[in-house]
Amino acid sequence: MTDGLLYVLSEPGAVGEDEFHDWYDGEHAPARVAVPGVRSGYRYRAIDGATPSWLAWYELDLAALATPEYAAVRRRSAREQSVVERLETLDRRVYELTAEYGERTGPAPVLVAVALTGDEAALAEWYREEHVPLLLELPGWHRIRRYRRVEGAGPDLLALHEISGVELFDEPGYRHATGTPWRDRVMATVTARERRVFRYHNTAR
Repeated sequence: MTDGLLYVLSEPGAVGEDEFHDWYDGEHAPARVAVPGVRSGYRYRAIDGATPSWLAWYELDLAALATPEYAAVRRRSAREQSVVERLETLDRRVYELTAEYGERTGPAPVLVAVALTGDEAALAEWYREEHVPLLLELPGWHRIRRYRRVEGAGPDLLALHEISGVELFDEPGYRHATGTPWRDRVMATVTARERRVFRYHNTAR
């Protein structure tokens, strides 16, 4: 079994918000969490002022994406086709888990997603030896998982940080963890970077 992540950014565009949520919560997400090997699904709303405004992410066994059951849910109904055609953005990415730190405490109130392309070995060493330990010292910084992209667009690597709230960004420990000389050296290798902040919306059922 290979732990993975299905990570989908979306922007409703011409789709009204009520219709968007009714489709996602009533048809799209439930079909996916019903697939064997898809363990959970969550929806988050952006609180950083950037778009796309919505993130859905599913924890799964990567093999689930190659099953007939998953192929069946990707065959769009007439309703889903109509919604998808009107979305401004539907950015689907698949990742393989490479490292996990900390403890899960249920759906995190806030999710920080940092995607990077850079020196993978140097980034992994910095995360493991300095960045992760410093962040996990902060009360409310619960879990960090790192991934490598295997499908879709965007930077090659992804770190998902599950935290209690955005007030942690004002903590001296956070400013230290994001401002060390080692961090500066590693970030100098980075050629693409996306940092997004989202608040929990609901759990797919």
